Amino acid sequence: MVTIQVQRLIDFVTEVFAHAQSSPEEAKRIATYLTTANLTGHDSHGVIRVPVYIRWQKTGMVVPNQAAELVLDTPSLAVVDGRFGYGQTVTPQAVRIGIEKCRKAGLAAVALRNAGHIGRVGDWAEMAAAEGLISVHFVNAAGSLLVAPFGGVEKRLSTAPYCVGIPRAGQDPIVLDFATSVVAEGKVLVASRGGKKLPKGALVDSDGSLSEDPVVLYGPFTPDGPRDHTRGTGAIRAFGEHKGSGLAFICELLGGALTGTGATSGGRRFANGMLAFYVDPKVIDTSNLFDGEVSRYVDFIRATKPAAGVDQVLIPGDPERRTRAERTQNGIPLPDDTWAAIVNTAREVGVSEVSIQRATA
Repeated sequence: MVTIQVQRLIDFVTEVFAHAQSSPEEAKRIATYLTTANLTGHDSHGVIRVPVYIRWQKTGMVVPNQAAELVLDTPSLAVVDGRFGYGQTVTPQAVRIGIEKCRKAGLAAVALRNAGHIGRVGDWAEMAAAEGLISVHFVNAAGSLLVAPFGGVEKRLSTAPYCVGIPRAGQDPIVLDFATSVVAEGKVLVASRGGKKLPKGALVDSDGSLSEDPVVLYGPFTPDGPRDHTRGTGAIRAFGEHKGSGLAFICELLGGALTGTGATSGGRRFANGMLAFYVDPKVIDTSNLFDGEVSRYVDFIRATKPAAGVDQVLIPGDPERRTRAERTQNGIPLPDDTWAAIVNTAREVGVSEVSIQRATA
């Protein structure tokens, strides 16, 4: 395990993307969002993605330095085309449009299509919450077949994230952010590179047997080699049986089909689609109940008597806050295999050995 201080990791990843045609501003933005995912404990959406992003950039699947295109613009609704730019560049542009419309109308919807990987969806809920707005996000990943629907063994769904953000006066927001599969694909990637093991039965093979072996999803791979989910014989399972599978299906239709990205299918260019709704609680909460009621209910939930083996009942966002505090102080741990893959990618794009050594100094 390698542990890297937060700013050094941001600086190093920034240099990687700056060597891969991104502007200095975009390179730092990507590095910051990826590192923030690690900070909050979502290693699956963190710097482990660097080799994947650079591979996509080299093959033209993602385009550096894009400006999102406003395709449809009404007082309360927008359609935004990401033009296959990095998600960390085009998604905040789309979210900003939603925030500005919501401020004027009290309610807004934004359909983002054809975005590169948008990373941790919670980032965008937090961006809206920082402006005092509630947001709801339905996301799909077109071209990404990873998850078997309930009762099946073949890949038919993306991991189809769902996210809700709720602001709190003077406190961190409540953010519920999850893949509709037992695990996000990135967690399988983390496990394949020496990180945290998968939960029991997270994967299902073509014969219906349950597994935790990443080979089921990726097929045979070498420690430093790429992971290709099209080569595996199995799939990730949807969480919650028919309920998670049904929510994933809805994310494909709303985040994919409705936005213009398209519900996922094989043999097409990867893109994220996101349908996001923004609500201003100051407009809808005519009785001034919301803030106080949120605080009361949070306390009510946290005061629940814990079950055996549980220290404390938590609300969405509590684990992330704890991990952020610990890793900000002590650094971000990365499995050796993960760090080796990132370093190999850095060398491929021309990052110097001095910069590589500086990151872990």
